[in-house]
Amino acid sequence: MESIRPALANVRVSAPRRAPRPLYQCLHTSAARSATPLPHPSVPGPPPGAPTPSDASERVARKRKQADMMKQAREMREVYAPSNKPKSMLAKRFWKNVNVKEADGGLQVFLDHRPVRMPNKQILTVPPSKHQLATAIALEWDLLTSAQQALKNDYIPMTSLAARALDIEAADKEGRDTVRNDILAYLMRVFATDTLLCWAPEKVLNETPQNGKTLRQMQEHVATEITAYLQTHVWPGVEIKPTLDPDSIIPVEQPEMTQQVIRGWCAGLPAFELAGLERAVLASKSLLVSVRLVHEWGEAFAHERKATDARRFGIEEAAEASSLEVRWQTVQWGEVEDTHDVQNEDLRRQLGSAIILVAGDSS
Repeated sequence: MESIRPALANVRVSAPRRAPRPLYQCLHTSAARSATPLPHPSVPGPPPGAPTPSDASERVARKRKQADMMKQAREMREVYAPSNKPKSMLAKRFWKNVNVKEADGGLQVFLDHRPVRMPNKQILTVPPSKHQLATAIALEWDLLTSAQQALKNDYIPMTSLAARALDIEAADKEGRDTVRNDILAYLMRVFATDTLLCWAPEKVLNETPQNGKTLRQMQEHVATEITAYLQTHVWPGVEIKPTLDPDSIIPVEQPEMTQQVIRGWCAGLPAFELAGLERAVLASKSLLVSVRLVHEWGEAFAHERKATDARRFGIEEAAEASSLEVRWQTVQWGEVEDTHDVQNEDLRRQLGSAIILVAGDSS
């Protein structure tokens, strides 16, 4: 070993030095040399020119230019969008204060001295007993920063919901049954595959019980509690069957008498209760959950409710009943950020808006 050390030292000294590598590395794999174009047998004429490798800086510059052009186009569309008012007037808030006043036998929301109007130019007037609804509408308009935002229903959901109820009320007075019949048809379609009645199979491979119960057992428990309330206080003696058999995915049709009773009850709802029921069904995909929610909080059913200290069926109970399977799956497999949490909050927001719409001073 001692005899070869001088030789190793000479080898290290005589080894060529490597060129220093840059701290960055190009990500594309384009060939350094140009391709060789060949003539196509079915296309006449000379072959096209050989493509040359593009520079990364050129691609970045091109992308930036495209982004700038898209931004300019979007701004031009907003400026020249069809509107009854100039863009300059919609870009700012033209009111300072928002107030609720009693006028024309109801409650109206005023932007300074201007009353809030519906899309049909009628003044938005809610019943005098719905102070919570009028306050919620006023709060929406007080939070707006420009008149442009008022053109989007997402910024004024309670205003849109109240306008929906007033449209139903106006259609009933004019004898137009189309609006109410369309809502009833939608409600019965949802009832045919009600979320509350769609239970998991009895035997699921590799299912892990939660709190000592399977998913089907939890679904049966929640559904039994809600249907028992409805069969006692809303539709006495009505038979309600599960939508799915234990080992089938084909929906089971509800008895004809049950469908007639439920449709007749929904058809007799006042305009505000029907609009609130429609909003709750759209959010929960469950007619049964929505009916109990409206019956517990609706001003039209205040005389049917007995005074009790027990907690009423509210937003949390309705949200948990209509999203039981989703919560079960997220506990087992995890929650998707910015998806499940957003859906949960949006569900509670919409159910809360339905309660505000149907509630009143007497509820």
